[in-house]
Amino acid sequence: MEKSKLLTKTKLSELVGWSESTGRLWVKDFKDYIPTEINRNKVMYNQESLRILTFLKKLNELGLTKIEIKQIINKEELPINIKEEERFIEKCKIDRVHKVYNENIKDTIPSVRDMMIPYLEMIKEGGAYSASDITEKLVKCFKLSEEQRLMKYENNSDIIFLSRVRSVRYSLKKESYIEEINKLTYQITDHGLDLLNESGGEIQEEIEELEKVVDPLTVVKEKLNELKSELADNLLKQLRIVHWMKFEDIVVELLTTMGYGDGEVTQRTNDEGLDGVIKEDKLGLDNIYVQAKRYSANNSVGRDVVQSFSGALDGKGSRKGVFITTSYFTEGARKYAEKLESKKIILIDGIELSKLMISHNVGVDVNHTFVVKAIDYDYFKDE
Repeated sequence: MEKSKLLTKTKLSELVGWSESTGRLWVKDFKDYIPTEINRNKVMYNQESLRILTFLKKLNELGLTKIEIKQIINKEELPINIKEEERFIEKCKIDRVHKVYNENIKDTIPSVRDMMIPYLEMIKEGGAYSASDITEKLVKCFKLSEEQRLMKYENNSDIIFLSRVRSVRYSLKKESYIEEINKLTYQITDHGLDLLNESGGEIQEEIEELEKVVDPLTVVKEKLNELKSELADNLLKQLRIVHWMKFEDIVVELLTTMGYGDGEVTQRTNDEGLDGVIKEDKLGLDNIYVQAKRYSANNSVGRDVVQSFSGALDGKGSRKGVFITTSYFTEGARKYAEKLESKKIILIDGIELSKLMISHNVGVDVNHTFVVKAIDYDYFKDE
C-alpha cells in the first residue's frame, strides 16, 4: 500500500463512523487483530485495518459487547474478506434471534424417536460420513426451517435439534448400529443394516429400547444447568438484600468487567437519578449512564420510572443508558425503551442481571472443575 494512503488513528475512526475517542478505544482493545504499519516512526493503519474495524463496528451494532466479540472471534477466527464477513454477521444475527425460546416451534422439531431410522437411512449406502454431513441430510429430510434448526432451549444455550441429533448418534453408537471411525466421522455397521431390514413392529420395539439409552454427557449438562439456575436464583436473592450502595458498586463493576469502559459510581446524594457512569474513553467524551434499583421481587419498574431515567440522560446530553433492577420491568416500560429514537436505553431485569454476573464471574467463584476426555484419533494415525 502506498504510504500516502496510510491512515492515522483519527482518520481510521472517522472512516468507520466513530468518534475519535471511541475509535481509539476499540483500536486499543482489538490491537491484536488490527494490522499496523510504521511510517516515519509513527503507527499507521491501512485498508485492511479499516475493513476489520468496520467489521467490529457492525458486530457491536448487533448488540454484542467487546468481550462477546472477542470470544466469537477466538472461536470462529477473524473473516479474511467481505464475503466471509457477511456469513459471519448473518450467523451472529441468527444466533441472537434464536435465543428467544418458542414452545410452538419446539413442538415441531423432530424428536429423538423420529430421527432414529432416518439417521441410519442417511448412511445406509456405506462409507464414511461426517457428523455435520449427516446433520445436513436430516435437515433436508425433515425440511426444517431456520427457526426449527436453530431454536435453543429456554434455560440454556444448547440448540434443541442438534442436542437431539447427538442423542440419536450416541444411542446408535452405543448399541453398535453405527461406529465412529474417526473424530466425528461415522459409518453404518452390519448390525445397523440388519435393523433397517427388520419388520415395522420389530423396528419400533428396538427404537423403544434405543430411547432408553441416555448419553452421560447429556445428564451432566442437565445437572450443570440445574446448578447454574439454582446459583442464579440464590445470587438474585443475595442482590435483593445487599445495601443499596453496595448494589450500585456491583452494577458498575459488572458493566466495567463486560468491557464497556471504565466505570465509577456517581455521588451518593443529588445524583439526579443517575447512579453510575461508564466512560467509554479516558476523557469521558462518550459516557454511558447507569441507574440501579434494588427492589423486591414483586416491585416492578414501570414506564414512568424509565421515562424519568430518560429525562436524566437528557440533562447530561447523553444518548446511552443502562437501567438495572433486581425485580422486573412492566411491558409498558419495555415498549417505551424500545421506541426511543434519540437515545438507547438497555433494560436489565433481575434474572438477566444474575446470569450476566455468573457469565462474567462477578460475585461468584469456581467451586469445581470437571474435565471430559475423548479419543485423539490423530494420535493413532501412521506418520
